[in-house]
Amino acid sequence: MKEKIKLFVRDHLDQLIAMRRHIHAHPELSFQEHETMNYISEHLSKFQVNHEKGVARTGIVGVIGEGENCVALRADIDALPMFEKTNAVYASKNEGVMHACGHDVHTTCLLGAAMALQYLASDIPGRVKILFQPAEEKLPGGAQDMIAAGVLKDDPAPEAIFGLHVHPPLEVGTLGFKSGMFMASADEIIITFKGKGGHAAVPEEFIDPVFCAATFITQVQHIVSRKANPGTPTVISFGKIETKGGA
Repeated sequence: MKEKIKLFVRDHLDQLIAMRRHIHAHPELSFQEHETMNYISEHLSKFQVNHEKGVARTGIVGVIGEGENCVALRADIDALPMFEKTNAVYASKNEGVMHACGHDVHTTCLLGAAMALQYLASDIPGRVKILFQPAEEKLPGGAQDMIAAGVLKDDPAPEAIFGLHVHPPLEVGTLGFKSGMFMASADEIIITFKGKGGHAAVPEEFIDPVFCAATFITQVQHIVSRKANPGTPTVISFGKIETKGGA
């Protein structure tokens, strides 16, 4: 089975590379992945993979094989609100949107797996459910919407689910494994500081919200070093500061 999969992937490598580049060049934001969904569906249909699109708005669920036992494979499909400046031939054509977190690779990996498994469906001792999840980058995220839609309960109910994430420091062809928790689960917070503006030469006459925000960010970093359990990986990061004048 392993050798058959290797041969299939080798024979379709150029096609998979073209898929990844197309997806990278046409990124879409969370819950807006309509063209991505249709593109995935088009290729699943070409390989006669039974699937349903529009799950949790822009997600896809497919099933391969027969039998009672079932495992699931999952990939995320959305991109980030970022400008791409790579100058790659397959760079984003959608201004201000970029696959900067590898979801184009994840999607292609699952597409390739689905194609190979469908080709070898008669050799699979059970069924494989494939899940293309929207809105991984948008809290609370598309995973809970797909779960609410019943993708983990509807026949067949998977006994286990597998996903992956690219990690550039690893050499090509190398997989990394770790027991227990590994990738971070994020919560998003937005904090607003309001102050009285004024001239920088007379700081005693106004309340500087920029200074307040900077002081807050510096102090909050102590939560990790003084409050968090050293045995539990913890990260606090502030990725964006915006200032604007008011009336």
